[in-house]
Amino acid sequence: MTETLESIAQAMVAPGKGILAADESSGTIKKRFDSIKVESTEDTRRDYREMLFRTDEAMRNHISGVILYDETIRQKAKDGTPLVDLIKKAGAIPGIKVDAGAKDMPGFPGEKITEGLDGLDARLAEYYQLGARFAKWRAVIDIADGIPTRTCLEANAEALARYAALCQQAKIVPIVEPEVLMDGAHDIDRCFEVTEETLRILFDRLGAHRVNLEGTILKPNMVIAGKKCGKQASVEEVAEKTIACFKRTVPAAIPGIVFLSGGQSDEDATAHLNAMNAIGGFPWKMSFSYGRALQAAPLKAWSGKPENVPAGQKAFLHRAKMNGLAALGDWKSALEKAA
Repeated sequence: MTETLESIAQAMVAPGKGILAADESSGTIKKRFDSIKVESTEDTRRDYREMLFRTDEAMRNHISGVILYDETIRQKAKDGTPLVDLIKKAGAIPGIKVDAGAKDMPGFPGEKITEGLDGLDARLAEYYQLGARFAKWRAVIDIADGIPTRTCLEANAEALARYAALCQQAKIVPIVEPEVLMDGAHDIDRCFEVTEETLRILFDRLGAHRVNLEGTILKPNMVIAGKKCGKQASVEEVAEKTIACFKRTVPAAIPGIVFLSGGQSDEDATAHLNAMNAIGGFPWKMSFSYGRALQAAPLKAWSGKPENVPAGQKAFLHRAKMNGLAALGDWKSALEKAA
């Protein structure tokens, strides 16, 4: 079968499956390893990710794709098999993070602009040769007094659209990730307002750059109160407001929305996704693209010890299975049956 952008995008949001975000930068993975008192070296990073990718039941049944970091897409497993081949063998699609990180936006205190467009076409061509069939670019939108500004939203949307157009030219499906952060003290209604404006501007720019929406995946935040807000919304309210916001802004041509967990607890990220799918009534597949919410438990169970690999894999399978159920809206009923 000929691979097309549309067929890859559809496979990325296959029913009951979601994306494993294993694209932590060197700095981020060091922090994760520090938490389990393991030195972050090329070998330990490889061993940890190899453990996840060799969790056959999780990868085959619940993971549609894996976002990799530049180092990881080039690495080989202990037995010499390229990690990309382990992912493909399990029936999942390899992807790659291509942005160069969010940097301070000159003249706009507290706001960020994501860099990485320079030379991106050449990097995408190489990543395609290395096996990547989708990519990811993250924009970071903070909510605080007087921000985000329209300028920040427009600059980040323009970069996302240029990145998406370059990806599609390279036969790679773009994941566009405009993340409205949940770090502040704002309430859920303020998050709704900022998320709505962010998505309106994003889809305007994607249209201006002639990006094929059927071959694009959206990776947004959920509509949720900031962590420091005294009034946290219920699971049902988060689900209802997120759906309402997306119905206003996201074209039906987008095949799927894969949520980031954005600092939510493992359980909250799963519960919110499940509640949305239980409500239903929207044109897109709603799934997950989780990093920490899939990895925190296996990382802790593994703790860098070879004898703990089975325990790490068991923890990963459990998290992948729970989120796979949530992507179908079946998580809560499965929990009730098990109780």
